[in-house]
Amino acid sequence: MNEHVQHNRAQLCHRGRRRAVVVAAVAVGVVAASTLAPTAAFAGGRPGGVQSSLNALVKDDGLPAALASVKGRDGRTHTFSAGVGNLATGAKVPVDGQVRIGSNTKTFTAVVVLQLVAEGKVGLDASVDTYLPGLLRGDGIDGRTITVRQLLQHTSGLPDYTDAPALSDFSTIQHRYFEPRELLDGALAQKARFAPGTRWEYSNTNYIVAGLLIQKVTGRPVGEEITHRVIDRIGLRHTYFPTPGDMTIHEAHPEGYNQEADGSLHDYTEMDPSMAWAAGAIVSTNTDLNSFFTALLGGRLLPAAQLAEMRTTVPAELLGPGIRYGLGLQSKPLSCGGLLWGHGGTIPGYRSRGGVTDDGRAASITVTTIPGATGAQHMADALDAALCH
Repeated sequence: MNEHVQHNRAQLCHRGRRRAVVVAAVAVGVVAASTLAPTAAFAGGRPGGVQSSLNALVKDDGLPAALASVKGRDGRTHTFSAGVGNLATGAKVPVDGQVRIGSNTKTFTAVVVLQLVAEGKVGLDASVDTYLPGLLRGDGIDGRTITVRQLLQHTSGLPDYTDAPALSDFSTIQHRYFEPRELLDGALAQKARFAPGTRWEYSNTNYIVAGLLIQKVTGRPVGEEITHRVIDRIGLRHTYFPTPGDMTIHEAHPEGYNQEADGSLHDYTEMDPSMAWAAGAIVSTNTDLNSFFTALLGGRLLPAAQLAEMRTTVPAELLGPGIRYGLGLQSKPLSCGGLLWGHGGTIPGYRSRGGVTDDGRAASITVTTIPGATGAQHMADALDAALCH
């Protein structure tokens, strides 16, 4: 999940929670130096730079833990960590622990849709009504005028379901199951944001509809399709799409926390991710995320034509300077030149930022609470440094 800082919108899957989560620096105190992981050897790079960036996220920005996985030009991967994995017990951060990856899930979902396009089962410029007749109807909303491409590109004008009253206080729904249609109804009760194709604006609703489209076309649950077509295909051994009712993180993981309205930190590690579904439910690791984006950009998941469509971008400056958005994929300029291709994700308890370069570098950084604006910028700086230095 990335945030539109200019709009101060803290949205559940990509930008945090609006109203339910206070998007501000989290005051958890200074973590003792003894809890910081030792600097790892990093061939061809600056190990002190990556490690010191994570240390600063913990000590200066007050985040419970920070984890990173970096693959250099030599193809070698190194992992880093700082902070504590459990504030109650003081347990160490697991090496390359599993985390909820939030809106990075959208890229997985987009890959499946584009595979269906390649198979001739879905048309990118066909209307949503072609596959889900009558589903999208509301104030200024008509599925006959919204294309599949516009869903994946966030140019549909669909309002965000995370702004619905049912999700206004996440503390009341941490363990509640949502049907996808229930999430969609929360969006359809709102007015369209703009006419399809006339603007860009991030909306989690687009990927709820994309998930429903996958299910309608394939006849299988979206999680099964993502698992079969993406996760198993490229051997992501620590990545899974939670099944209904699964609220746990299966392997070693740092606990994830959210700051409540009173400033306290609440453990949100165990939660029902159905409120994010095809827009943000997947659990993975930083290293698996690097492997996923490397495989995607390397042509292992999509034919050349569909990968080219995915990489065809429109301006998305609300996400940050120079950022552009394709079909479930973002590009961001690096300080050393070239582009970072990835997505990013935020869900209560975790925020991840990462991606890959065209020459094979990759990095992913995760923190275990949603940082404020300063911490978010420090994450972005740390990611840039990991890839550029």
